[in-house]
Amino acid sequence: MRALIAAAVLAVAAAPAQAQVIPERQPTQQQPDPSDTVQVPKFRAEPPVSPAGAMWRSLLLPGWGQSKLGRRVTGAVFVFWEGVTLTMMVKSINQLDYLQRIDDGSEPSRDKIDGKKQEIEDWAVLLIFNHLLSAAEAYVSALLWDFPGELKGGIAPSGDVAVGVTLEF
Repeated sequence: MRALIAAAVLAVAAAPAQAQVIPERQPTQQQPDPSDTVQVPKFRAEPPVSPAGAMWRSLLLPGWGQSKLGRRVTGAVFVFWEGVTLTMMVKSINQLDYLQRIDDGSEPSRDKIDGKKQEIEDWAVLLIFNHLLSAAEAYVSALLWDFPGELKGGIAPSGDVAVGVTLEF
């Protein structure tokens, strides 16, 4: 206990050490004369929409973020798949409704109804996956907006499948 009290007294009573030098405050830098400066061009071309904006657009409506980024083919693929999954989901719901109306309570009828419910769930999962994949793709596309490379695939001279990136300087 005495050691703790002694340490507290020493900490409070300690004066700054002789070797300590308190640095003087640096004067603030003057702003250069605007007529004397050269404008430096931006090193990065900004995308037409922020990465988060593209992501939220594509999460709401797949293909919208891609369209804003000028990736119309990719956006069209997401819109097409959205249409397929929605159409198949509506079709499966109508078939389930029909099966429930003609249900006679037998085991084969119950199996068909359960299978149709599973099919609706499968299409719903694909629909949600399309939204998430479209959002992720739009986010990455906005981040790589000014990437100069072009990805190419083909067959190598050895007969193997090859993928390469072409960079232009």
